[in-house]
Amino acid sequence: MKRSLTHRTVAGMLWMVYGKVAFAILQLVILGVLARLLSPADFGVVSAAAVVIGFSAIVSQLGLGPALVQRSELEPRHIETAFTASVVLGLFLGALIYFGAPLAAEFLRMPNVTPVLHVLAWIFPLQGMQTVASSLMSRELRFRWLANLDVITYALGYGVVGVAGALLGWGVWALVAAQMSQSLLKTAVLLTQHPPRFQQSTDRRAFRELMYFGGGFTAARIANYIALNGDNMTVGRFLGPAALGYYGRAYSLMSAPAYGFGTVLDAVLFPAMAKVQDDPVRLSAAFRRGVALIALLVLMPSLVIILLAPEVIHVALGPRWISVVPPFQILAIGMLFRTSYKMSDSVTRSTGAVYRRAWRQALYAVLVVGGAWIGQHWGISGVAWGTLAALTINFVLMAELGLNVGHLTWGAFWKAHEPAVFLTAACAPVIWGSTVLLRHWNLPPVAIVLGVSVLALGTALLLVLRAPFVFLGADGQWMLETMRSFIRKLRPAPAAPQAAATAVE
Repeated sequence: MKRSLTHRTVAGMLWMVYGKVAFAILQLVILGVLARLLSPADFGVVSAAAVVIGFSAIVSQLGLGPALVQRSELEPRHIETAFTASVVLGLFLGALIYFGAPLAAEFLRMPNVTPVLHVLAWIFPLQGMQTVASSLMSRELRFRWLANLDVITYALGYGVVGVAGALLGWGVWALVAAQMSQSLLKTAVLLTQHPPRFQQSTDRRAFRELMYFGGGFTAARIANYIALNGDNMTVGRFLGPAALGYYGRAYSLMSAPAYGFGTVLDAVLFPAMAKVQDDPVRLSAAFRRGVALIALLVLMPSLVIILLAPEVIHVALGPRWISVVPPFQILAIGMLFRTSYKMSDSVTRSTGAVYRRAWRQALYAVLVVGGAWIGQHWGISGVAWGTLAALTINFVLMAELGLNVGHLTWGAFWKAHEPAVFLTAACAPVIWGSTVLLRHWNLPPVAIVLGVSVLALGTALLLVLRAPFVFLGADGQWMLETMRSFIRKLRPAPAAPQAAATAVE
């Protein structure tokens, strides 16, 4: 029996969470092994090459994959055109990286990056071949399959090929071979699921239809890349490498949970909302419930992180990184904004409003760079305040756009946040009081973090159980019941009772 879109979306979210967690654990283990077999210089060369590859990947497919996911009516001509265009674009960008490798190496002042880029340039033609297949899998909400694919190909690429190469003394080429193997495996498997459909003749109309969305998507992606890295570039240029080290760690620690959760939510909700983009009632309900869920999961933890910043930094980075605490606390104020704007981003892209999204992301980039430049006069804390201001403005601008395309009012938007605000306010005295008390007892930082976190979670659960309507709200209760229903459907049906004996001795 075919499951409802809601249950398929919930299942997709759970599988994406599994994929992210499993991938992170696997990556930690494998990189731990490789770090003991390879030198820091080997990792440094590949990291330098990754800067070039990462920036180039932003424009590699011109948004053709997301365009396939977003279209309400997808025809064979769109699929054929997207495959042909993706392969051509991949070949073009691969050639650009290959022949431009010496210039990139000169800019990075690392001559040995050139041969590495010559090999990694072939990633782009491979990605071009897998773009359509991967996008169609997302459109079909086959997130369990995609999550397993990422985990398995990474394990084979890095865990088998990479580690074997390192043991054989390949040095930097062990990492290159690992990355190429992963990309080759992923492409091969995806093409078996969705074999390529070659275009007999050029369909310019289909290309224009896809590029209308893809062009706006790519423009916004470039602007967002600048916004996410503009403050780091400003700190490095004006305050030096040491300040950048402190600020970069603060931003990474703050954004990692928000980025991980936001990525999972976006990967699942973008194709799900694209399926209901012509149904205003379902679209607005999905948007409102997503906003409410983010607030419930992010607002209280952000308060815990702000209050426990010294202990969190001590546990995560060590006592030498105490200078990270002030910017970390400032940036943590915007955790909700950093995560929630992803929801507005998803509903905007699902309805095709990519150009209205693009100019907002361009303004966001300008605000980040400008705020960081003004703030650098007061050190890294000043940069953090400037970045927070830019993030807040971007949250409001993207929320306004999301409400417009998602058919929701500002009143309903703020009301969706109320349960999270009530829950955080009710837990705040316990969080603050336990923090002060545990510090007074001079407990180790890790004990303080664990103690306060357990007390905060226990208090929140107690409040939710006692007054679910107040501290979960209608949307929170709906999500909880949906999750229960989904779990019940996963349980196997009880076996039918055996027929009674027809004869008695």
